[in-house]
Amino acid sequence: MGFGLDIKGITSPFLALKQAAKKPHTVQYPFEEKKTADRYRGLHYNDLNECIGCGTCSTICQNQAIDMISIEGIKGNAAGGDSGLRPRVDNGRCCWCALCVEVCPTSSLSLTKEYNFITDDADTFLWTPGIDNPDGKENLSFQSGKEDSLMQWNRVPMRELDGHERIKSFAEVVLGYNDEEAFKEAARCISCGVCTEICPDHMHIPEYINAIYHGNVEDSIRIIYDNNPLPEMCGKVCTRRCEDACAINHRGDAIAIRWLKRYATEKAKNADMIKEIVNPKIYPANGHKVGIIGAGPSGLTAGYYLALRGFDVTIFESKEHGGGMTMYGIPKYRLPFDDIQKQVEYMMKMGVKINFNTKVGQDIQFQELRNQFEAVFIGIGYELPYTLGIKGEEYENSIQAVNYLREINAGRSLDVGQRVAVIGGGNVAIDAARVSKRYAKEVTILYRRRIEDMPADWEEIEGAEHEGVIMKPQTIPLEILPDANGKVKAIRYGNAEMVTDGKGGRPSPKLIEGDEVVLEVDTIIGAIGQEADYSFLPEDIMKSIVNKGRINVNAKQQTDLPWLFAGGDIANKTADAISAIADGYRAVKGIEAFLLGKNQD
Repeated sequence: MGFGLDIKGITSPFLALKQAAKKPHTVQYPFEEKKTADRYRGLHYNDLNECIGCGTCSTICQNQAIDMISIEGIKGNAAGGDSGLRPRVDNGRCCWCALCVEVCPTSSLSLTKEYNFITDDADTFLWTPGIDNPDGKENLSFQSGKEDSLMQWNRVPMRELDGHERIKSFAEVVLGYNDEEAFKEAARCISCGVCTEICPDHMHIPEYINAIYHGNVEDSIRIIYDNNPLPEMCGKVCTRRCEDACAINHRGDAIAIRWLKRYATEKAKNADMIKEIVNPKIYPANGHKVGIIGAGPSGLTAGYYLALRGFDVTIFESKEHGGGMTMYGIPKYRLPFDDIQKQVEYMMKMGVKINFNTKVGQDIQFQELRNQFEAVFIGIGYELPYTLGIKGEEYENSIQAVNYLREINAGRSLDVGQRVAVIGGGNVAIDAARVSKRYAKEVTILYRRRIEDMPADWEEIEGAEHEGVIMKPQTIPLEILPDANGKVKAIRYGNAEMVTDGKGGRPSPKLIEGDEVVLEVDTIIGAIGQEADYSFLPEDIMKSIVNKGRINVNAKQQTDLPWLFAGGDIANKTADAISAIADGYRAVKGIEAFLLGKNQD
């Protein structure tokens, strides 16, 4: 047996010596700190000020590791789309997949390099990001980028007629979504429900959008009609505060909530189809009679839901069609006649009686209504225009926007000539200008403040600009000048500068002395506001319920006279259709409580 030489055994000690010069793989904790990899996904961090508590992180979590909780010092803000809640993570369930971070609409949620969570309670795995690591923002490792996000932040564009084409007629400007476009837009909704909170009528927005996404349009229509009997109107002209509060709005374009409502409701082509699809429950007649003054959004809403609940309802409308200011004040290129008419016809099929061309105070006295009905609801609009209050307003072709729009919408025409000036910056002013542009060659809007201060809907302002309406902001009308025949010839206005009071308030226009312009025009249209006509009310009742131009009501739209209710512009400073609808819906509960003794909270 021979003996071999063990070379490996001899050299191994010498080979090991070279390791002494290398940096060790371990650290001497706690004297040395282990550096975390840049992409390490550790504990969550949440910027509490950026978070809106939408709950999207909780919804998408596949492990049910996130719930939404109240945190001391953080309050909700419905107008700002903040629920007041914040996410809490159960690290015993979390797998750090970061789906919650990917879909966060405000980018407030992220993952950090932190991996130590020290607590005295061995059974505790709950972690409130931003509270348990207030300094976590300094140690972020994973955030969602807009470009590579799982979310679709850009809205599906809405097709419209070209500006040069649409001024040739009153054809509807917005063309609406097709099925594919509606599906893609509905897919963007994260169903957080923030929109429902800000909506005056608290419509079931995520639910009807989800139905559209799943192709169940009829279900969507039924959900919509649950608390809004004029949804197609809202789908075209709503002020859409829901979109302002939309969580997606923080990183991209808000969900096109209004256009999706329009898409669904347009599928019901006539009143019979609405009736067939919605098929609401109708309660047996309860023997109680309710009279309603005005077939505007609030009056129609109250009448519809009262009729479904078994009340004998009659609406008294001074004009030949229902819809109120939405029928006679909104141009037909925005809201076609047939769209309103089919919704009114549907309500009449469901038992609502409407006496058209019946003016309370003229064709029937208010006291007669009081004698005929156990409860009365007033839902008239603001139809009396304010005057401009400047010299020369009495000249021929100096008119008011609400009167002008009413004549046009009723199928009558007014010759405004080729040059028109509209005074004002609200939606009524924009509507008057765009309607005038369909008749006149040159239309100019004169507005006291800046363009960004205009109360009109930004889409309507853009629409006016696309149609060639000229905007002259910071201009104050001074005098209307006549020709030899007493007709409008020109308007003299002064340019203004915006000044602040030094207290943080919004800037106000101040006339620049000597900086005046004479603009030659054929017609002046005033659009600086309206008020209600209460001449039909007995003096004692008016003194009892009207204060500073509006009727005082409680949370159930009830006045100091228990049998008398009111809603819409006359009771709501918001003065938009969806708020009027919400008033009518609340009044139904108030009237039901008053007549049936039910507690409708």
